[in-house]
Amino acid sequence: MRRITWFNAVSLTLGFAFLYIPMLILIIFSFNSSKLVTVWAGFSTKWYGELIRNEAFLDAAWVTLKVAVLSSTAATVLGTMAAYVMVRGGRFFGRTLFSGMIYAPLVMPEVITGLSLLLLFISIGLDRGVLTIVLAHATFSMCYVSVVVSSRLVSFDRSVEEAALDLGCTPFEAFRLVTLPIILPAVISGWLLAFTLSLDDLVIASFTAGPSSTTLPIKIFSSVRLGVSPEINALSTIMIAIVTVGVIATSLLSKQAIARQQREEREAAQA
Repeated sequence: MRRITWFNAVSLTLGFAFLYIPMLILIIFSFNSSKLVTVWAGFSTKWYGELIRNEAFLDAAWVTLKVAVLSSTAATVLGTMAAYVMVRGGRFFGRTLFSGMIYAPLVMPEVITGLSLLLLFISIGLDRGVLTIVLAHATFSMCYVSVVVSSRLVSFDRSVEEAALDLGCTPFEAFRLVTLPIILPAVISGWLLAFTLSLDDLVIASFTAGPSSTTLPIKIFSSVRLGVSPEINALSTIMIAIVTVGVIATSLLSKQAIARQQREEREAAQA
């Protein structure tokens, strides 16, 4: 086993410090009583109260949450189906084109994706709103789900699925009762990744959002252009807390699912 050298330890420390110290400073100054976000004037929670009474931020947060849940769910379903076809479909006509279309959003600039979707919605006469944002976010986050689920399906032991088929299950029942529970941690991870990408997106949402469907990143960006207010610090702190709780909960659920799967495999081997 290789030891961690001082160079690796220092590099790791500096990397984590660069990532998390700004977030820590933001959280601390969200409890600042002063209107100046860079001058500490005492501990206060009044900006959280001001944030709760700010209807513009609350409406944008509701739109963002609704879009993130809908788009991540759609992206998870479509991405899982695409991953299953890629891994289990074998060689079929158009496979190269299909895989290229699946993975293209990974390397496509968001400006190009947002502009192309905007032109598409205009050409078909679809008014911009929550629906267009959901469609746009599901389009670019589906490929991330596909990559995560594909990596799990590649290492999947197909003998378990074949045993279910031999025992009389239909292919759909074998997938629902055997395959899906085993790859569920990867599916949950893909959903969480798509959810986070939707919460964070600014560029694509700015192209596909309408006047009555402003998302939280767009609202924050518009407010920051006029100056950072303590309310934005409080809002960012709440978002950090929500994401942290979600990551911890998902990690615990994934560990429980893996432990349950290993326990069932041991019991099946002993039987």
